[in-house]
Amino acid sequence: MYLIKTPRVIQKLFPTFHWRVDRPMARPTLYLTFDDGPIPQLTPWVLDQLAQYDAKATFFCVGNNVRRYPAVLQQVIDAGHTVGNHTMHHLDGWKTDNVPYFHDVRHCAKQLKTPLFRPPYGRLKPSQVQFLQRHYEIVMWDVLSGDFDPELTADDCYDNVIENARPGSIVVMHDSLKAEEKVREILPRLLAYYSERGYAFDRLTAKLVVSPGPMVDVQLKTA
Repeated sequence: MYLIKTPRVIQKLFPTFHWRVDRPMARPTLYLTFDDGPIPQLTPWVLDQLAQYDAKATFFCVGNNVRRYPAVLQQVIDAGHTVGNHTMHHLDGWKTDNVPYFHDVRHCAKQLKTPLFRPPYGRLKPSQVQFLQRHYEIVMWDVLSGDFDPELTADDCYDNVIENARPGSIVVMHDSLKAEEKVREILPRLLAYYSERGYAFDRLTAKLVVSPGPMVDVQLKTA
């Protein structure tokens, strides 16, 4: 069970997390994020699609994939996108003791050198939050595409985004093998849909998520 749209009440309950970007923009802006990569089978294709619309995004990377595919990570960075920490081994915070969880996060952080962190599945224990938020900006999301869910069609995932995303929304997709078929279908459609409506696509940065007002995230379920 997971929520496609993170209710405002949940966002307000966890004000130290970053759910969306609430600040004035010259154009309506979406913040596309991609979890679980980088992988050579899909990430370069995602980069090509983004480039066609001069779109920037944020990639929350699993450290093991960074270690295995450093050239793909470099492609992400060279294209001007932001990277974030998604733990070394895609650990579930609810099912992992604190010390090994913190070591796993730090191991990934050493490779990526980024203050942005998104917990896999959006799951953190309160004690983990207390520690991690002293060292990282914890980025959750406003809208979940559901591209990881085998019971959803690509059309379902597309509708999840266009029916719920608004200016400032942080949207979760995945550059993973599990999501590949759906991402290849819906990403071009989403980029075209929002571009036709005057939207820009921007990356998240530490400065952006901490200023000037409420932008927070916490725990929902992503693949």
